Amino acid sequence: MTKKKADMAPDAAQDLLARFGGRRFRTILADPPWQFQNRTGKMAPEHKRLSRYSTMSLEKIMALPVEQLTADTAHLYLWVPNALLPEGIKVLESWGFTYKSNLVWHKIRKDGGSDGRGVGFYFRNVTELVLFGVRGKNARTLAPGRRQVNLLATQKREHSRKPDEFYDIVESCSPGPYLELFARGPREGWSVWGNQADEYYPTWPTYPNHSQAERITRETIKATVSLAALPTID
Repeated sequence: MTKKKADMAPDAAQDLLARFGGRRFRTILADPPWQFQNRTGKMAPEHKRLSRYSTMSLEKIMALPVEQLTADTAHLYLWVPNALLPEGIKVLESWGFTYKSNLVWHKIRKDGGSDGRGVGFYFRNVTELVLFGVRGKNARTLAPGRRQVNLLATQKREHSRKPDEFYDIVESCSPGPYLELFARGPREGWSVWGNQADEYYPTWPTYPNHSQAERITRETIKATVSLAALPTID
């Protein structure tokens, strides 16, 4: 499977089944290569000057046989841009999950304030959403999940790269085995799928000064969102 052809390879569904058919995962994390309606905007992956990566249509993302790889009781974490929230719900449901909640990634500066360099047609985006869905009976999060706030605040890194700390949250709140779809690098204890799954993150020039994610303190979180406490994420 490759992301490098326009709209990705037509046999992505077959490739996914060929790789993992017969296996069932209890937690799935996905960061699809979404298509924006305005593909010339700077937030679009297909921006002709930035040329980050090719994308998949909503129909092809929805058609992926994720349900065939999912255990009877399972969790889904689905990254979705703010502008594509309705599409994210459609994908979640088409994969056999029911939406329950979301987690918010707050992109911050080194000093802990909101990183206002985000883009958007209506507001300057400093957040990104993860839709959380469940499948089956008794699908609550593990005990740590019931203490975990739904906010993660770190500096952003290369375009589309997500915080490493987020994996710690998933692993503490949801049971394995774990599958990451559209992975951009391997991770110990996870099965991964995507054309970049066997390599570490490609060298993208975006935000070169933020190559290391930084954790923010409890005090910064409290000042930002008035939270009373924040569990430690190791």
